[in-house]
Amino acid sequence: MKKYLLYGSERYALAILRPLQDAIRRRGGEAAWFFDGPGAADLVEGERLLDVRGVRDWKPDAVLTPGNHLPHFFPGVKVEVFHGFDAGKPRHIYIRGFFDLYCTTGPRDTAQFQALADKLGHFSVAQTGWPKLDPMFKRDALREIAGPLPPVRDPPVILYHSTFSPSWSAAETLYGEVRRLSRDGRWRWIVTFHPKMPAETVARYKALQNEHLRFAEDDNILDLFPQVDMMCSDTSSALSEFLLTGKPVVTFRNRRPGPQLIDIDQVDQFEPAIARALSRPPELMGAIAEFGLAIHPDRDGRSSERVLDAIDAFIAGGGRNRRPKPANLWRKLKLRRRIGYWGPARC
Repeated sequence: MKKYLLYGSERYALAILRPLQDAIRRRGGEAAWFFDGPGAADLVEGERLLDVRGVRDWKPDAVLTPGNHLPHFFPGVKVEVFHGFDAGKPRHIYIRGFFDLYCTTGPRDTAQFQALADKLGHFSVAQTGWPKLDPMFKRDALREIAGPLPPVRDPPVILYHSTFSPSWSAAETLYGEVRRLSRDGRWRWIVTFHPKMPAETVARYKALQNEHLRFAEDDNILDLFPQVDMMCSDTSSALSEFLLTGKPVVTFRNRRPGPQLIDIDQVDQFEPAIARALSRPPELMGAIAEFGLAIHPDRDGRSSERVLDAIDAFIAGGGRNRRPKPANLWRKLKLRRRIGYWGPARC
């Protein structure tokens, strides 16, 4: 029986890794969790939580995480499944020498990672799709992904989502416009933020709640996608997830704008940009479809299965890459201090 450790810290890891847990169990394997952050509080009955000693005694065949690092002293193949799509900075900044295998989401990322794998030699790459999206692509409410979009609601519903980084977030800049536009009833709003958004910003938006605006605290933003007709954002990676539904996105000063977005740089452009998005111009909708194929062409809801297949293939091929991983002693020391483990690196 194969054993897989699911490693995370924040709550968002649960939505990414739970589809993998389901796939592992369907195959007759065992899954367990290790958290070094607040996400452990959200595990439910039947989800097994281990401590460091428990992990080392359990000896998983693989350790999977959406984060940028994981404990190097845990047994098993180290696998990165990512915490989101490229939000405006090159993916290669995450190559830190912790992983044996990167499971990429689509051709765009695969090309970048494979070029680095060929150059560096200490990790492998497999294009699998993103496990977090498996439930979305299987869900009946999102069947429009494979066909025409349903008509825009009357009144239309807008999802407003912002990232937490002060240099990227538009939440404070657009607050006044969201406040104004959410009061006349022409459009309805659902607002949700990155879990690390400053508390004072969250409080300001929560105070806006009325019959036309709801502040959502759903753990999984994917659950909100079927409820809305478009998204407004900035440089959040969640906007790429939303574009896979085929619906339009308005962004404010996005770090990497493209034809798949309606990007604005002035507050007074916000309202007309929303109106344009809701009209669904053909050139925009075509660009959205093309973008989706580049970042995540698989729409079968079986990315988790492909991740497990990639791990099996890596282990069957010897479980090693052509070069050893870099020492990266400083990051490993910081990780040991964070977890509080000073024992040997090998079991």
